[in-house]
Formats: sequence, structure tokens, C-alpha cells
Amino acid sequence: MTKLNFLALAVPLFTGFILIEYYLSIKRNWKLHQFEESIANLNVGIAERITDLLTTGAFYFVFAWIYNKYAFFSIHPNFLSWVLIFFVTDFIWYWYHRCGHRVNLFWSVHVVHHQSTDFNYTVSTRITIFQAIARGLFWSILPLLGFPPDMIAIFLILHGVYPFFTHTQMIGKLGWFEYIFVTPSHHRVHHSSNTEYLDKNYGDILIIWDKLFGTFAEEKSELKYGLTKPLNSYSFLWQHFHFKLELLLAFREAKGLKNKIKILFGKPENINPIYRRHLELKLLKRNNQPIQNELQRLILLNSAITLIVLFFTLLLTEYITRQQQFFLCIFILISIINSGAMIEQKRWVFYLDYARLLLLGIITYTFLPNQYILLFITIIGIVPLIFYKSSQKLYYSYLYNS
Repeated sequence: MTKLNFLALAVPLFTGFILIEYYLSIKRNWKLHQFEESIANLNVGIAERITDLLTTGAFYFVFAWIYNKYAFFSIHPNFLSWVLIFFVTDFIWYWYHRCGHRVNLFWSVHVVHHQSTDFNYTVSTRITIFQAIARGLFWSILPLLGFPPDMIAIFLILHGVYPFFTHTQMIGKLGWFEYIFVTPSHHRVHHSSNTEYLDKNYGDILIIWDKLFGTFAEEKSELKYGLTKPLNSYSFLWQHFHFKLELLLAFREAKGLKNKIKILFGKPENINPIYRRHLELKLLKRNNQPIQNELQRLILLNSAITLIVLFFTLLLTEYITRQQQFFLCIFILISIINSGAMIEQKRWVFYLDYARLLLLGIITYTFLPNQYILLFITIIGIVPLIFYKSSQKLYYSYLYNS
């Protein structure tokens, strides 16, 4: 009996939809994709998928523990309970999502999803492991109510598919469907940074919660996407940690326990923007040099290889050891950090590629352990160190034409 993880098929499936959307936008002469934004978006999604591999079991364990120890009711799978879990899950999502915008602690993990100034299918991939953990806290209500862990796991997979298709500008308004369900039009409003549309349309599948709780807005004016203060950076690390660092500075500066709690559970707009400026001056060095075609192709190749490695790592999870999974995950994480650094033409990508080369040798050795592979690892580990300056010069000449 095959033990392939068919959930891995989501990688080529959603990549296919992204490519179709890109093809149609080019054909219609709609400029919906910026190269740098698309790569940055995909990098975030790849990181979430690979870290999800290491955490999914933990979520299931927690749900099972809550269900077995503290469930209020015992709900058995049938038609009515599946309908019930649909409405309950969507209702919980609405409040999780609303907290994700109105509470600093939750915004610090959700902000990554809203950083892109594009709005297309690549944006739907901007989900972080931090956001997955925050969602898991809210999903814990489901086993507490009495929904079995297996039922929850199946439904959350299905529930996670729908939002992908609401992240597009290719689909207009959908008539009567708009009154009940979240549509691309509704979600475009949610992702806009227009003042009149801030903190609107939190729904995931059903728009009825926004209409009930006064957070609904119809798409009427031209939209601008992204944060109210754009990041202007494609650094994978900066995207993930900038607001957490802002929050940390604000928390440190706050006087007294009451004010510190206000920082964590207050509203994002109340965080003094001076903290962002301070961090940008200290940590963020932008490179505004245009990306040459050769470098662009290299970044695309890097992303394609990373997606392929991700797909097979997920697909063959049951056939590879924990050690191999770990090394493959590290390889993928370094690759996506590398992509962001290459976009910004950072000089330290040399060290990342050196680490990737070593990892590639180690991964190969875990699958094919023999003396020749070991010799190869030794050579690629030593040669760049012996010829350090000439290796760097050759590398930068090839990568940045400098």
C-alpha cells in the first residue's frame, strides 16, 4: 500500500493556477504581477509549507488531547455535523481574522499576509508558520466543543482551499453570490490600504459575518494594495520580523505593567512609527539597483528548484528519515532567504550559497552513503576556504556582474 502524501499535490496545483493567472493577465495586458513581489510572496508560502511539515502532527496531538480531556459534547460525523462544523469554523475564522488586524500580538503574525503591493494568487501563499500557530489557538475551540480531531483535520484542509481563489483581480463581481459568500471583490477590499476600506471584510468563506457585525464594505473605488506604510523590502527575514521588533521596542519602552499589556493587546495604529524608522536605519540597507535579466532568470531557477524539492519532500515524507527531512527543510529555508537576498543584491548571499552547497552534499550522502560523496563534500567544503577571495570575486562577477 502506497504511503505517498497526496497533499503535496497542492504545490503543483496552486502553482499551475498562479501560472494560468499570469498568462491571462499578460494576454489581457493587465500588469498584475511584479517580479520581486511574486518571488517574495512565493518564498513566504514555501516556508509555511515546509515548516507545516514539522508542526502538523503537533496540532493534531493538541486537538486530540483537548477532545479526549475537555470536550463539552461528543459530536459524531454526519450530514448535520459537517454543516455545523462549516458554520462554526467560518465563524471562528472571522473573529481570529478580526483579532489579527485589531490586536498587536496577532497582527505581528498576520501582517506578512498584507505586505504585498500586488494582489494576485501569489499573495494567497503569504501565510507564515506564526500565523498557523495563532490560528491553531482559535481552532482549539473546535475539539473543545466536541468535534473529533479527524473531522477537524479533514475540514480545515477543505476550508483552506477556498480563500486561494479570492486573491485575484481577474474576476469581477459575481451577482447574487456576493450576498452570501466572500468573493474576490470582497477580498480585494480587505487587502486594500485605502482609508475607507481599512479593517473590512474579514470573512473567509461567508461574508454574512461581516454584514452581521458591521465590518462589511463593498468595492466601489480604485484600490491600492499593501500596508499603509509599505515595507519597500523583499527581505524574507525583514518581512517576518519587522513588526515583532517594533512591538518589542514599544514593549520595552512602555512604563509599567498596564502600559506593557496595552502594547501587546492594543491596536496596531497606536504603535509609534518612530520604532519602524529606527529599525530601518539600524537593520535595513536597501539596494535600489535594477535586477538584470540574467539575475532574474537565476532567481526564477532557484525558485523553481526550491518548489520541486518542496514537492518531493512533502510527497515522500513517509519514505525519508527524520534526519533527511530536517536537512531538506534547512536547504529549502536557506534557498528562500537566498532568493530575497538576491533580489536585494546582498553580498552575504555568497555564504548562503556556500552553506547550500555543503547541505546538498550532506543530503546526497544521506541517500547515497559512499566514499566518493564524502570526498565531494570535503572538496566543496575546503576549496572555497582556501581560495576565499578569488571564489568570492568569481561569484559576485557571475551573480551581479560586479
